[in-house]
Amino acid sequence: MKTTFDFEKPIADLQLQIEKVTQVAEKTQVDMSATVRELEEKLASTEKEIYGNLTGWQNVQMSRHPDRPQTYDYIEAICDEFIELHGDRTVKDDKAIVGGMASIDGNAVMIIGHQKGKNTKERQFHNFGMANPEGYRKALRLMKMAEKFNKPVITLIDTMGAYPGLEAEERGQGEAIARNLMEMAVLKVPIICVVIGEGASGGALGIGVGNRVYMMEHTWYSVISPESCSSILWRSWDHKEKAAEALKLTSEDMLGNGLIDGIIPEPLGGAHQDPAAAAANLKSQLLKDLAELTAKDSDTLVSERIDKFSKMGVVTE
Repeated sequence: MKTTFDFEKPIADLQLQIEKVTQVAEKTQVDMSATVRELEEKLASTEKEIYGNLTGWQNVQMSRHPDRPQTYDYIEAICDEFIELHGDRTVKDDKAIVGGMASIDGNAVMIIGHQKGKNTKERQFHNFGMANPEGYRKALRLMKMAEKFNKPVITLIDTMGAYPGLEAEERGQGEAIARNLMEMAVLKVPIICVVIGEGASGGALGIGVGNRVYMMEHTWYSVISPESCSSILWRSWDHKEKAAEALKLTSEDMLGNGLIDGIIPEPLGGAHQDPAAAAANLKSQLLKDLAELTAKDSDTLVSERIDKFSKMGVVTE
């Protein structure tokens, strides 16, 4: 069953009208091409108007669409080869973060990302993309392996946050994320980070320190989700739309505040409408940056990365 959000109802209504007119025309053999053309033109303008002016909360909804491409989907679409690697060599293999060696048009890379799952069984298996400490330690192990073999690192971010369970805290959730931040800051190979869905809190930042940081067009990146922000400030989720606007969490907000390097465009209506086109846009950006970053020496990569994040939040009056 196709998922349609409330703000997409005018689009769905027009699509239904076009379908009904087409069926009537086929059944009665009456030429209704002019009516169909008029409806299609109205549909195109409506889609452009709605998707071109999404609110913060509507972007959050788009990022959570059940059919939205996830890490495995992008790996399959953009990689010639992929060998998945497992485990943190300490506790277990965290399924919320996946990764391994890959080849993109002949470029050998280490690719790491959150995986949420597409159905109930998969979501439970991947813990809804919420990693435990061993997930971040696995990611770090793979990054250090990439550094050893001088291969660039690509991270794909899509999580509601790090897993907040008691056992995660007992095993050092905060320490695992903090260590990743420290180690990624000085990793001697290029790092490219892309928010492909949700980018929430330290759960996202734990694999989000890079020489280049991008967001897909209809994604969000923030210290807290709109629902959690609303529950803290207003003691309920009823004000999540207001919180989403206040948090300035959209790709355009983040780019305007200098917190990301660019926005990777999505097909009209979101990446789920045309996953192949979304993957092509992502691949194009990755290849461009790989060519630029691999030409730099390790000292330059590290100093640029540190300077980039050190400047964030600095305001001159």
